[in-house]
Amino acid sequence: MRKRKIPMRMCVGCREMKLKKELIRVVKSPDGDIDIDLRGKAPGRGAYLCPQKTCMDKAAKNRLLEKAFEQKIIPEVYEKLKSQLNEGEVYL
Repeated sequence: MRKRKIPMRMCVGCREMKLKKELIRVVKSPDGDIDIDLRGKAPGRGAYLCPQKTCMDKAAKNRLLEKAFEQKIIPEVYEKLKSQLNEGEVYL
């Protein structure tokens, strides 16, 4: 029997490899909009974050999502992502 490969992804905040299902996918749509992808299947470029405030803060402070998506991100987008995290809209 072959073992199934378990998908792993790196958090852009803490740079740790974790199980894909433990992380939150932030997606840049083909239109350039940035949002949290709850299903993990939205089209576009994805970056992953741990569901912890420290990783989101580090990503915002060091502009790590800007580097991942290769585009400028306005502070309001980071605030929107933080509010979604704080309101518990992200379920793992």
